[in-house]
Amino acid sequence: ECLMNDWNSPVYAFFDLTPQIIEIDGCCTHDFKCQATRCKTKVRRYLDKGDARLTGNMRKHVHSCWGDKVLKAADQAKNANEVHQKIISSFLRNGSITASFERNGKGKVTYSHRQHTHVETRAELVCWVSKNLRPFDIVKDHAFQSLMKTGRPEYYIPSPSTVSRDVRQVFVWTRQRVATMLQEYNGKINFTTDSWSSPNH
Repeated sequence: ECLMNDWNSPVYAFFDLTPQIIEIDGCCTHDFKCQATRCKTKVRRYLDKGDARLTGNMRKHVHSCWGDKVLKAADQAKNANEVHQKIISSFLRNGSITASFERNGKGKVTYSHRQHTHVETRAELVCWVSKNLRPFDIVKDHAFQSLMKTGRPEYYIPSPSTVSRDVRQVFVWTRQRVATMLQEYNGKINFTTDSWSSPNH
């Protein structure tokens, strides 16, 4: 409890408030469990070393698990309590399918070491089936399931009905967004049509 009084760094908000105390070869350690959904990682800190109060390893895990944007936002907070109330709760509350699309930008494609959240998986599947004309029930395909779950059998894959519902939701959201953009545009807009026929269509 005495040590906890010094845990004011915002990074503590991403871990369980009370760490697990473990003794290893006569040395006491604190195991801080990440609060992210489905994350089982624990950051261990030895109490008999000079870095007993350092948070470097905790920050590394937050960066890989929660993402760089969330960590940077936390760095601007006053303390862990503010992070938990404003940043983490907002991140979870806004973790909708449409919010995921709003966060996606253009530029060089990069791949994170952090596993997708459920919402991110659903957003990626919406893009994939829409852009590549895949059927919704492809998520039940045995080969697809094997590809996604090998090495990580707990990986979340939504049902075809969920994918279908998400595609419709994104379509409605996109249509409303385009309509708003057109209504708010302060100028003239030209429309053209390109009609053609093909024996394959």
